[in-house]
Amino acid sequence: MDLVALLPGFVVAVLLISASPGPAMALIFRRAALHGLRAAVPTVLGLEAGLYIWALCAGAGLAALVAASEVAFVVLRVAGAIFLIYLGVKAWRTAWRNPPPADDAPPTMSRQGWWKAFGEGVVVMLANPKAAVFMVAFYPQFVPADSPLLATTALLAAAQVLIETAFYLTLAAAVGRAGAWFRRPRIRRRLEAVSGTVLVALGVRLATTTR
Repeated sequence: MDLVALLPGFVVAVLLISASPGPAMALIFRRAALHGLRAAVPTVLGLEAGLYIWALCAGAGLAALVAASEVAFVVLRVAGAIFLIYLGVKAWRTAWRNPPPADDAPPTMSRQGWWKAFGEGVVVMLANPKAAVFMVAFYPQFVPADSPLLATTALLAAAQVLIETAFYLTLAAAVGRAGAWFRRPRIRRRLEAVSGTVLVALGVRLATTTR
């Protein structure tokens, strides 16, 4: 079966994966709700950059080594869990501070803040060993036997990045439209508390996950 014939199934699978709850969804929702669509863009791009790196590693066989190595798997699992818990605790601390007055306009974002949000997305994706295991299991299903593995994986990964970026930015735009409501002091405090709890729970789940 050629690659074109496999694409519809690939697109459906990517959409289902994108819509599943997880760290990516939690980060994007929180960012868009509290800071608007523009602030969610670097988070989305960072997550997708990390995904593409894992995909290339899968095509080159490196992700399989990570998935097979107990030491590498544990190191990434612990690092990813610590980072998610750190983000969750940071959200909790923000929830307990006095929030700024409600404002219809989202706060402006500095260049440093842009790169910080981008870096958070990259780290969350790269420090997740489950992403390596997923890539090793996912992409070979859609690579025809007579196609070069690395080049085809890179092409499929680029398609996945485009699909997920469009999906997540659409989600961020929809959430961002209600941003003025989310930025009300009482609502913002609750959202920070809930998102912090979700991130900590995801970190604990990652820390205790097995292959």
